This record gives sequence, structure tokens and C-alpha cells, in this order.
Amino acid sequence: MIAARTFAQKVLERASGSSGLVPGAIVEVEPDLYMSHTASWRCIKTFEKLPGASIRYPDRIAMVMDHISPAPTAQVAGYHRLCREFARRHGVGSFHDVNAGIAHLVLMERGLVRPGEVIIGTDSHSTIYGALGAFGTGVGFSEITATWVTGVLWMKVPESMKVTLSGTLARGVYPKDIMLRLIGDLTADGANYLSVEFEGSLVQDMSISKRMTLCNLAMELGAKNAYVRPDAMTYEYLERAGVADPARHALLPDEGARYTRELAVDASALEPQVACPHTVDNVRPVSEVAGTKLDQVFIGSCANAKYDDLVEAASILRGRKVATGVRLLVTPGSRDTMKQAADSGVLSALIECGAVITNPGCGACAGDGGAMDKGEATLSTANRNFRGRMGSYDSDIYLASPATAAASAITGVITDPREILP
Repeated sequence: MIAARTFAQKVLERASGSSGLVPGAIVEVEPDLYMSHTASWRCIKTFEKLPGASIRYPDRIAMVMDHISPAPTAQVAGYHRLCREFARRHGVGSFHDVNAGIAHLVLMERGLVRPGEVIIGTDSHSTIYGALGAFGTGVGFSEITATWVTGVLWMKVPESMKVTLSGTLARGVYPKDIMLRLIGDLTADGANYLSVEFEGSLVQDMSISKRMTLCNLAMELGAKNAYVRPDAMTYEYLERAGVADPARHALLPDEGARYTRELAVDASALEPQVACPHTVDNVRPVSEVAGTKLDQVFIGSCANAKYDDLVEAASILRGRKVATGVRLLVTPGSRDTMKQAADSGVLSALIECGAVITNPGCGACAGDGGAMDKGEATLSTANRNFRGRMGSYDSDIYLASPATAAASAITGVITDPREILP
């Protein structure tokens, strides 16, 4: 009799053609998709040093020029050109240029991420793919190059952790707040190399966008991957993205599967949270840091630059003005998000309040614009606040939800969004 298995065990069995895998086992898997971002040139330069090498599955390669776009220097322009020419020459299955947006969001919106598949990417926040029931994990550039050539990659089967979320979020509280609180409580090493499965009534009620925020930020717990079981909402999202049979490879954990840790969280009493400099797990309730002076607010990143996030911010900013002396930068996560925001009037509301709208992409989260001078402070909706990530090593980055960011942009200091929500 086969023992009850977690999602991670099942998905790596499917991808490796194995059975009976247990946590800690080393297996060769065939990933379904290999994502590389703007720095794909690193993979290409390594590939070109391999005599006689060829691409085994070009249709499984996805390249997205998202981190530094459009090119700010001749050197970066050369990297972009190298990627474009390589993609054409080798028949890369999916190439998205500087106008597309953040890799993770682009691939999910275009129907390239499906339940039950294994997706590797040159970005640690590839855990976001778990919002669609996939196994997404970050790897290095050399691992991507090796997978281009061989079609396989070795992995260790992770132990699994179950996080059951229940209750109803209070007004002004969002999934970003849940994850910041979890990261603060468990620390940045709290789920090292674990497969984190999100369950519970609160998760079931979340939109796909909100599930993306959960899975994206699981990386900041040290997770190997994150997962939300696919349901009707998942399949509807994928069908709109053009996926014909979205449930084909869907996998669910078995009842009675063994978890190295189980955590139950009732989020009903949660208040907005803020990660303070200079680590993501330095988390405090907004009430403890309210009034902290800001020079800049950034609404963007793969964690919180989706259409729902922009709507959340615009609902607070509409009809108001950004505080004097504060720079509000808004970077939509993708071209599709930007168009939807333009068509709905959300973009106009953001512009009218005084926001600077930049092209879709990683933007300030990846150090592409939005740099701070010594002594300045930014409140950001990104997923990391390490020292020097946005300019001067002697500047401060705080992390919060789009609602907290919008409220703080109006007042010029860190502000509880519940005080300003219409």
C-alpha cells in the first residue's frame, strides 16, 4: 500500500517518472518549463562555451526581459540583443521582450503555468507559480543552462509544511499582511527548503492574485516551493489565459500525508503589518511604526503589482494628492495589467494623485530606477528590503501592502490604511 503523499512528493514523482519518493530523496526531474529573465545572457554565454551543445527542448524555454527594461545603457542593450538573437536562432518557445512585464506574471497570464507541472526559474520568487497549483522553484543560471542541454535537473524531495488560514480579513488587511506576519513570527529561515502548502477557508476565498502574493512571499520564509490546491477559480483563470485542459496534470495532496510542521492561523484579528529595515522578518504592526517619515513610496514588484493591487491603491488615492516632498512610483507588473488599469480608469486615478507611472517590469524592486540618496526612506510593496537594494547603503526600505503604501503616500509618513480608507 502506497503511503499518503504530499503535493511535493506527487509532483516530483510525475516529473521524474519515479514512485514511492520520500523527503530527502535525490531525483532527476524533467521540468515542464525553464524561465530565465533579463540575465538570460549569463546562460547563453555559458552555453556557448559548451562544444557541440544543442538545446534539447526549445519549446520549454521561456525568456522574459523584465529586470532592466528598456535598456538604460549600451551594455544592457547588448545583453538584450544577445537574448533576442539566441531565441530566434534556437527556436526558443516563448520570448517576451522589454514591453511584457515581470516574468512570473507574464507567464501566468499567458497560460504557460499549469497545475501539477514543475517550473524552474532564474528568480527565487518562482515559488509564485504555486498559486496555480504548480511546483515553482528558483535555480541558478548554470542549472538553467544545464537543463537547456540535458532536459533534466536533479532535485531533493523537500519536506512539507502545511499552513491553514482561516477567519475573515478585517478592512484594510490583505494577504501581504498575513505573509509579513508569518515571516516575522517564523523568521526568514522558518521554512528552509520546505514545500509550503496553503490550505483553509481563507485561502479558498482568495482570488488568484491574492494567492500569488501568498506563494510569492513564501520564498522569504526560505521555502523551496509553495502551493495552493487548484480549484474552480484556478481553472477559470487558466481557461481565460487560453489553456484548453487546465486540470490535465493537477495534483492534490493525499489525506493523511505527513508534514514536518502544521500551522493554523486565524487571521481575523490581524492588523496591517510593516517589515522594517533591513530584513524581511523584522516585522511590526503598523501601529508601532506609524509616523515614520518617508521620501518615496513604491507600488510594484511580482508580489504586489497585479491589477487587484493597483485597484487597492487607487481606491485610497482617488481624489487625493501625494504628500509634498514624497515621490510615488507605480510600476504595473505586466503589459496586460497596465492595459486593464488604463481601460478601467485606475491608471488615471493614480496619475491624477501625483504618481509617476513607469513601464511594466521589475522597476525599483530590481534597482532599475527609484534609487534613494543617503538618509532617505521608501515604503515599498516589494518582497525584499535588504540594505542598498534601492540606492544608498545608508537608506531605509519598509515593506507593506499596496493599501498601506497608498495611505502613506498621502500623509508622507507610514500610516495605517484603515484611517484613510473611504
